[in-house]
Amino acid sequence: MSRKSNFLALLAAGAVTVLVVAGLSTAASKAAPSNTSPPTIGGTPQDGQTVTADHGQWTGNPTSYSYQWQRCDKNGGNCSGISSADTRNYDVRSQDVDHTLRVKVTAKNADGSGSATSVPSAVVTAKPAAPAPTGCPSGAGTIPIADLSAPARLSIVAFSSNPQVLTRHVGTLSITARVTACGGRAVQGALVYAAAVPFNQFDVAPEVQTDANGNATINEPQQAGYPASRQQQLLAVFLRARKAGEPQGQGVSTSRLVSFKVDLGA
Repeated sequence: MSRKSNFLALLAAGAVTVLVVAGLSTAASKAAPSNTSPPTIGGTPQDGQTVTADHGQWTGNPTSYSYQWQRCDKNGGNCSGISSADTRNYDVRSQDVDHTLRVKVTAKNADGSGSATSVPSAVVTAKPAAPAPTGCPSGAGTIPIADLSAPARLSIVAFSSNPQVLTRHVGTLSITARVTACGGRAVQGALVYAAAVPFNQFDVAPEVQTDANGNATINEPQQAGYPASRQQQLLAVFLRARKAGEPQGQGVSTSRLVSFKVDLGA
């Protein structure tokens, strides 16, 4: 073989070697992401809460991640993708209650993609029941009547008369009532009404507002119908407390029938 032929043979062999090495290098560099630690779900799986996916650990230096949330049965099986739930965060819905959640993560790089799915979440629970409204304002101390609403109710917790014992000639009867609500807090601005029963014993005065201590005093002059009988021993009085603007007997209003001692022989 001539020197020229030998040179050409060596050149061809070198070219093949370079191509083989280059091909092996290219093949080695192509590696789609592969999961080494599965995705996880953080947060509370409860209706109205937000849970967040962690994509887990991957080889291949992924350049992006995509997410698909799934709704599964209580054991984490029979999963189906949730429509439009394709971001890292997921707002738990009422439809998820009594199910579990999983998230499928897809990692991508220039060489391809790989997917992995989280373990199931705990079973999704319903929203806790909202506390029933009380109608009572927060804090302590006197309650302005404007701040009180149903289902709270006014209470007439104390009452007294002046004079304490009614004789035949009373003149003007003074009736004091104390109004509270929400566990004994005084109510200011409640309208208090008092009427002797039967009528025509004492004048029925206009309603009187309670003060900062919850007290209201109503003065009612004696009328010709008192005493109602020669043997009268008690004067029955109808008391009512209410909030202005509310229909009588509704809202926060309250009423009670009380009595005061009568001594016609005194």
